Amino acid sequence: MTKKYIYTSYKEAIKDLKDDSSIMIGGFGVQGGQPTNLMLALRDLNLSNLTLIGNVAGISMVTGYGWKESDKDKIIDQSIFFKDKQVKKIICSFPIPSSRNTLSEIEKAWINEEAEIEIIPQGTLAEKIRAGGSGIPAFYTKTGVGTIVEKEKESKIINGEKFLLEYALNADVSLIKAFISDEKGNLIYKGTSRAFNPIMATASKLTIVEVDKIVSSKDIDPERIGTPGIYVDRIVTKNNELS
Repeated sequence: MTKKYIYTSYKEAIKDLKDDSSIMIGGFGVQGGQPTNLMLALRDLNLSNLTLIGNVAGISMVTGYGWKESDKDKIIDQSIFFKDKQVKKIICSFPIPSSRNTLSEIEKAWINEEAEIEIIPQGTLAEKIRAGGSGIPAFYTKTGVGTIVEKEKESKIINGEKFLLEYALNADVSLIKAFISDEKGNLIYKGTSRAFNPIMATASKLTIVEVDKIVSSKDIDPERIGTPGIYVDRIVTKNNELS
């Protein structure tokens, strides 16, 4: 990766994204590990008929994580794409919080049948994305056997036990968040950003990463690299330490 792939504008980094795209968005609960600046830029691009893929969606509405009702306009999660009806489908594990004072935009869209909501168990979702990035088209899992998850899924008895067939997930674009990148796109993660961001980086045609800072490859610890630069197409930050 050369410096021409490094952006200082979130808007510029995503300006060529199109309507009808499938987009993975990293994150793992509340705003942990989410590429929030890229998400805001995507919202402002005013695309339509998007398919979003992510672990959480409207779960930031949970007040137990320090949010108050007065903070609701500051919350950044996938709900921001539903206010102007930019989404036709969302694939996630947690579309709405279990405890809330107001309905999230995602729940409103669900109730009004304005968007399709596909809920996938968290571990299964992670494995579907990991499989997509690894070139594995499908796999069998016990998760969901005997529940509503099993409905209309192909199953197989292996060693006397029942397993469900799940297919890999890929996307046109991944918007992910990392702590540090070098100029080659090698990424270091921190905290909950290690959960879904690394696997999403491998599972899309175009990977755009929001980082806290970019440093020289001479200053990055190779033992801490969570995503090799070969998977990264664009990096964007306001803090570039390269000369």
